[in-house]
Amino acid sequence: MPTMTSSHHAASRETTHEPVAVLGLGYVGLPTALALMDAGTAVTGIDASASRLDAIRARDVDLLAHDHRRLEAALHLPNFRLTADAAALAEARTVLVCVPTPVDAGRRPDLGPLRAACEAVVARANPGQTIVLTSTSYVGTTRDLLVEPLRARGLEPGRDVFVAFSPERVDPGNAAHEQESVPRVLGAVTPACAEAAATVLWRIATMLHRVSSPEAAELTKLQENTFRAVNIALANELDEACHSFGLDPIEVTEAAATKPYGYMPFYPGAGVGGHCIPCDPHYLLAGGVDAPLIERAMRSIHERPARVAERAAELLGGDVGGRRVLVLGAAYKPGVRDVREAPALEVISLLRERGADVRYHDPLVPELAGGLRSEPDPGGAEWDLVVVCTVHPDADSGWLAGCPLVLDTTRRAR
Repeated sequence: MPTMTSSHHAASRETTHEPVAVLGLGYVGLPTALALMDAGTAVTGIDASASRLDAIRARDVDLLAHDHRRLEAALHLPNFRLTADAAALAEARTVLVCVPTPVDAGRRPDLGPLRAACEAVVARANPGQTIVLTSTSYVGTTRDLLVEPLRARGLEPGRDVFVAFSPERVDPGNAAHEQESVPRVLGAVTPACAEAAATVLWRIATMLHRVSSPEAAELTKLQENTFRAVNIALANELDEACHSFGLDPIEVTEAAATKPYGYMPFYPGAGVGGHCIPCDPHYLLAGGVDAPLIERAMRSIHERPARVAERAAELLGGDVGGRRVLVLGAAYKPGVRDVREAPALEVISLLRERGADVRYHDPLVPELAGGLRSEPDPGGAEWDLVVVCTVHPDADSGWLAGCPLVLDTTRRAR
């Protein structure tokens, strides 16, 4: 299938933009809704969480600066509507499904939110509607949760309704890769479905790359993030190798990155958090594929925070009881407030289980579940050890030079 070019995009902006419903207003759905608004589209944002809707109205959400400006403008416009009522799905010409696809405590895919969302969409679908799934999931999701249930209702995809999968590629906190600048992959049930979905997606993408089926697009997203997971696991293993050789892993990685082909730098850390890397490969593995390399990489990623906690205990002589430990950075990555799957949380928990007096400092995360609050002035206290997990952009970490022991899992804090 050919790639659709940006000239097609320019032409689409001249057409009348029919209303779009965005189901799920999290880290993907809200920026998507704001990008559509900026393109002149009437948007109904739907989220089952009343507290999330309140946070959006209060502008208390984690967004890039330009999206905060968009939100401020959108909240004053009559064509931007926020609601928890799924009945609004029936009023939209196009529905974008942007709900989370997490894993449970056993690292098994949790399809609850996605199933509920798709059931709501199918129940309210009407002839002529376009439905685009963007949530990362297992290969076959679009057919299982949308195509077949729609057919059971008497709505044939490609004739009565138009169904496609176009995986999100939002990188939270990264202004260098804004949503509209990143190409979108599009896999549809029929050519007519692809054209219908493309009409909407062109409003928020400079390029669409069309593949032959929803399944090809679903596997594309799983491959992207599995690639990252495997390479992050490798970077962490090479970090341990560098430690055993007395070498700086950042120096070695940056030297390797001077090769102009065949290499992409990945850097060590306390682990992997957020919505994608610790979760998405499990949606691939759940399909029953024989993938021992991926399985081992995901085990390595899962075990990394425990290895960091063990290394912290080693630096403190093995007995951490009563020792004062500060964890620097609770968010899962720099520049965001998101603590989902954040490795720092596990490091804190494991060290506390061993009897350490563990505190944390993160200017973007004032409080954690359980009431633990961020230390306001980390440099003003004496710590037996500081464990660096996340360093936010422009954060002052000069005070680390005065700390007797620092375990910098990023190898970049000082």
